[in-house]
Amino acid sequence: MEGEGCLGKFIQSAKPYIAIISLQFGYAGMNIITKVSLNRGMSHYVLVVYRHAFATAVIAPFALVLERKVRPKMTFPIFMQIFVLGLLGPVIDQNLYYAGLKFTSPTFSCAMSNMLPAMTFVMAVLCRMEKINIKRVRCQAKVIGTMVTVAGAMLMTLYKGHIINLVWSEHIVHPRSSHVPQTTAAAADEDWVKGSILLIIATLAWASFFILQAITLKRYTAHLSLTTLVCFLGTLQSMAVTFVMEHKPSVWRIGWDMNLLAAAYAGIVTSSLAYYVQGLVMKKRGPVFVTAFSPLMMIIVAIMGSFILAEKIYVGGVIGAVLIVVGLYSVLWGKYKEYKEKEATETIREPVKITRNNQMLVIIEENDIEMQKAEANKTALAIAAPIPQQPKISMEAPKV
Repeated sequence: MEGEGCLGKFIQSAKPYIAIISLQFGYAGMNIITKVSLNRGMSHYVLVVYRHAFATAVIAPFALVLERKVRPKMTFPIFMQIFVLGLLGPVIDQNLYYAGLKFTSPTFSCAMSNMLPAMTFVMAVLCRMEKINIKRVRCQAKVIGTMVTVAGAMLMTLYKGHIINLVWSEHIVHPRSSHVPQTTAAAADEDWVKGSILLIIATLAWASFFILQAITLKRYTAHLSLTTLVCFLGTLQSMAVTFVMEHKPSVWRIGWDMNLLAAAYAGIVTSSLAYYVQGLVMKKRGPVFVTAFSPLMMIIVAIMGSFILAEKIYVGGVIGAVLIVVGLYSVLWGKYKEYKEKEATETIREPVKITRNNQMLVIIEENDIEMQKAEANKTALAIAAPIPQQPKISMEAPKV
């Protein structure tokens, strides 16, 4: 019984890690498929619209059925928060991210998005969702990790260096190399810097999305309904932006090709499922934990991109990515220590029940170990202490 209890406790504690790591594989596939679609000429504005239309269509039925009895009442402040969530995530973040991805590469875009935990941590501190005590080692780790992450991102933006030739990529021909004219080095560097700036702004918007989502979930606790509303409002807002930016009706045309796959995959996996899973994990572990596993996506995309796209990897990108990963896991280590301290504090503050039985005061202290034993024998640890009796006061009149 104790072994089964330990196994169940381990699985319960591992669920957030499994969920977030699975999302990184989903995000990695989205980056590769989207890059191929953008290279074929699809407008990223249209891609964002179709992506969230798919996401809304997939998750709305589940929200309507499963949360029909627990859905909170919609108020104007909550609606405005959801409206801003749709603006930050689907519109600003994803349009700028796709534009930056078009100018750079999937691996570089993933590496730049690794700034997300550092930006989320800084914004969480400003919003008083994170507390800093600089005398504590865990707080020092989070602050230093944030600075190292920013330094790595700046290095990746300003310095490229020599190309690193991978063994398996030397014999792969880029699919576009035969019919796309070569750009000059100056123009390529300019596009690279432009893409880097767009990715940084997109990451800032994504960090703001996480902070506001954590705040909104406290007031609107129906996760599926919140995800549906964010995707639906994001679809409408993205559609308005696309009408302004794209004036050719032909950009809306989509067939049974890579464009449809990119929109459907991004909408189902990295919008509807991702928003919902992130919300569940964020409620338990906070926004910084959710964003701390993005280096895994960068590694997956680097391997897939070198095979599928014959992607070029530069020395500056590798050094910057290493700095970003070191800073990231410094922040993650600080968050892990903080979580353990919080868990230990909650264990010490155990519930106390006080009952009176004649002249006995029974204090029952319940903790995790005793609760496990109680499953078998239904007993609890009891510490008893007798209550001193009060002297009797005679009400009879004294005899004369």
